[in-house]
Amino acid sequence: MNGASRDALATARERLDALTDTTSVDAAKLAGELAAVTALLDREVSLRRVITDPAQSGEAKAELAGRLLGGQVGGETLDLVSGMVRSRWSRSRDLVDSLERLAATADLTAAQSAGALDNVEDELFRFGRIVSSSTELRAALTDRSASVAAKSQLLRSLLGGKTNAVTERLVTRLVTHPRGRSLEAGLESLSTLAAERRNRMVATVTTAVPLSDVQKQRLGAVLAKLYGREMHLNLDVDPEVLGGISVRVGDEVIDGTIADRIEEASRRMAG
Repeated sequence: MNGASRDALATARERLDALTDTTSVDAAKLAGELAAVTALLDREVSLRRVITDPAQSGEAKAELAGRLLGGQVGGETLDLVSGMVRSRWSRSRDLVDSLERLAATADLTAAQSAGALDNVEDELFRFGRIVSSSTELRAALTDRSASVAAKSQLLRSLLGGKTNAVTERLVTRLVTHPRGRSLEAGLESLSTLAAERRNRMVATVTTAVPLSDVQKQRLGAVLAKLYGREMHLNLDVDPEVLGGISVRVGDEVIDGTIADRIEEASRRMAG
């Protein structure tokens, strides 16, 4: 996002933080209601265009949102959505993307309040690795001909009672309403949001053998110093790297594996 949409999202996030800082607000309920509004506006394109039309006054758009959602969602959700439609958006789709992001953030806030945010981060990462290693599972979860009910049931069998409830909700919403994204991109986006709850960055670390606790602490400290922010480590073991370590932070890859050095030597010999 850029321009007006970026500013509108920043304002909405501040409102969400103010709401969820209040113990009387049920962050998980708020997340569910925001997700429902997201699904509505994603489905109803003409409605989305009306409530983001810059030619209409902010109050008129907020009044329309109140008529549509009043009695369907709680007061906190309605206030948050009304504030968002009063804002200016560069594209109508940006409003829906922002609502989806806030829904996920509210769920992650619920996990953080329960002291379970680290578990949710790890579960999202592990689920991503399971999906990437199973062509059959990925095909089932991304099958456009499969119903929402069928995908939800499959995820309940995989995650229900085995992961945090927030993890299951986030993954289920992503799988049943991908909104044009790949499953991998959606899971990575959720992991990034989880890290942001603690102002942390995410580093995906691949090694040939598991790291010891001391090695994890040292690596985390080195990366935090390098990037100037606390770092959450998603750890993956892959014997094919042969040794060393590969670290990916966003789009940047720091590769010090033996496999990488062998490949580099082969390229030089071939050249």
